[in-house]
Amino acid sequence: MNYMNIALELAEEFRGKTSPNPLVGAVVVKNGEIVGSGAHQFAGGHHAEVHALNEAGEKAKGATLYVTLEPCCHHGKTPPCTDKIIKTGISKVVIAVKDPNPQVADKGIQQLKAAGIEVKIGILEKEAKILNEVFFHYIRTNKPFVVAKAAISLDGKISSSTGNAKWISNVESRIKTHELRDQVDAILIGKNTLINDDPSLNVRLNSITEGPQKIVIIPKLDISAKQLSKMKIYNWSESKQLIIVCHESYATNDIIEGYKKYNIHIIPVSGTLENLAVEEILTKLGQREITSLLLEGGGGVYTSFLKAGLINKFHFFQAPILIGNDGIPILNNLSINSIDSAYNLENVTINNLGNNLHIIGYLRTRRGIKCLPE
Repeated sequence: MNYMNIALELAEEFRGKTSPNPLVGAVVVKNGEIVGSGAHQFAGGHHAEVHALNEAGEKAKGATLYVTLEPCCHHGKTPPCTDKIIKTGISKVVIAVKDPNPQVADKGIQQLKAAGIEVKIGILEKEAKILNEVFFHYIRTNKPFVVAKAAISLDGKISSSTGNAKWISNVESRIKTHELRDQVDAILIGKNTLINDDPSLNVRLNSITEGPQKIVIIPKLDISAKQLSKMKIYNWSESKQLIIVCHESYATNDIIEGYKKYNIHIIPVSGTLENLAVEEILTKLGQREITSLLLEGGGGVYTSFLKAGLINKFHFFQAPILIGNDGIPILNNLSINSIDSAYNLENVTINNLGNNLHIIGYLRTRRGIKCLPE
């Protein structure tokens, strides 16, 4: 039995619930039997190791602990997991991957070894890195992991010439979209998508929930706070401030205070009105502990993030329909003069969702510069 696989599956159950913390699963094994298991369920809650060890109780003494990420060794919102592991008498710890967080990196392993515990590292390491690709990226860059999601026709259009996009994708694809929303910290759209679709950007699965943080790019702030308050996106931002990104020249103190009265937060950034500094947007979102960001359109948003090399992963839902040259394309001009200079996706998987294709891939920018998780 592959106990690390079980630990990975336990961690995966809480995707989207632990941010800004990583996904972690743990299993305690004694004499070939699982005597305790657990996962980190929410930020500030017990870590996976604590859940597993508490369930194991006295059986933890002399047992082996399998954990998907190096146990923490510092005081945060909870005590160090290494202290708990040592105290319970675990004899061996099997770790999938080291924690990239400088507060932990290799220090937790060294504490366990110093206590006489046998430590083995690297079991299902690749799988563990993919599990926590968001966390690893955020720790390394202090910016959110960016996922672009789009429903497209066979000829690469995201809407008709009039801006109508309902519904390009089928029911199965739309369910998958809501699953994606449920797994991220924030969703970002552009002004045109807001006007054309008036989206709520909520999560509609077994029940309707507010979902992640909502963010809209409105460069000139030419939609008033009062107008925004009448839109669906505002009605689904009751506990989280609606965030508007604009050009810094439009964000005077008086204007910011005016939006604040409606519980709308303004993030001013530099750049030009046509090309806001998207990396600065990600930096400021990272400072708010937003670790993952889902782009949901439109073409200007996808294009600006793509040209900056700041999209990590794509989810395309392609439907067997043709819209024609007068439809709205997923991307604006990229100035690609040869196929060799095109943007490429790597580690691509393609799944059938009814009559739609779900295409998932990681961005590799031109000239071989990789954006894949390390």
